[in-house]
Amino acid sequence: MCLAIPGRVVEVREGAPCLAMVEVMKVRRLINADLLAADGLAPGDWVLIHVGFAMTRISEDAALEQLRALATLGEDRQAIEELEGYRFGPPLEP
Repeated sequence: MCLAIPGRVVEVREGAPCLAMVEVMKVRRLINADLLAADGLAPGDWVLIHVGFAMTRISEDAALEQLRALATLGEDRQAIEELEGYRFGPPLEP
């Protein structure tokens, strides 16, 4: 099952494709942010991630609520496992 996972943008790499480092439950992964690049995605923004792509920007309240729901349903481990499969390039430098 594929999950939509909220993540906080830590860093944005401009270019083609636009990539962003996001943090989900203390795990960081590089995702494709092309769909939101024109809207000026910035560190601190929360996005909804699906199969490695930032699909939409969401509020922090909505993100935290969804993370709590995932944990309550026992789906938080699956969310992390899904994140581990995202491979869009080398990690951003710290």
